Amino acid sequence: MSSSIRPTTIALATIGALATGFVGETTSPAYAVYFDHKRRTDPGFRKSLKRESRRIAKAAKQEAEAQGAQQKQAVRDAVTEAQEEGFPATVEEKETFFMNMVGQGEALCQSESTHIEAALCFYKALKVYPQPGDLITIYDKTVPKPVLDMLAEMVAFDGTMPIGNFGGGSGSDAGGSTGAVDD
Repeated sequence: MSSSIRPTTIALATIGALATGFVGETTSPAYAVYFDHKRRTDPGFRKSLKRESRRIAKAAKQEAEAQGAQQKQAVRDAVTEAQEEGFPATVEEKETFFMNMVGQGEALCQSESTHIEAALCFYKALKVYPQPGDLITIYDKTVPKPVLDMLAEMVAFDGTMPIGNFGGGSGSDAGGSTGAVDD
């Protein structure tokens, strides 16, 4: 009788297996096999999986749209607030303001949570810069894309910024030389 297994030994082995996670490790592959079989053979199960997948995708899409609308509103509020604060008038004040805003913007670009604040700093610097088209070209090369996208939204919201000129005077000179080439 010494070769038979006692019930207390079985109980201790079961408790030990549960404590080490042995049972959990063996049931996971078993459930995966069951799930795969159910997915392949049961049309109702497949339909419920598709429905659940569509529901999750729809919820994610709605959340992304709400977040995008929230971000646009935050950008508009920031631009409106900046316009209400005003901008410096003298050349010396503009230079100092420009350097401060660019420095703050570069520092804020490092953190993802402060992209709107960084874009606002770059917007303010752009607003006082004498040739905004040239500065946008520089921003395009140096500023991270998410911040640049927010800056573009800010510029689009602000209709007073002369971005289309890209240097005004040189554009009219180019037009004059183009006319000479056509002759």
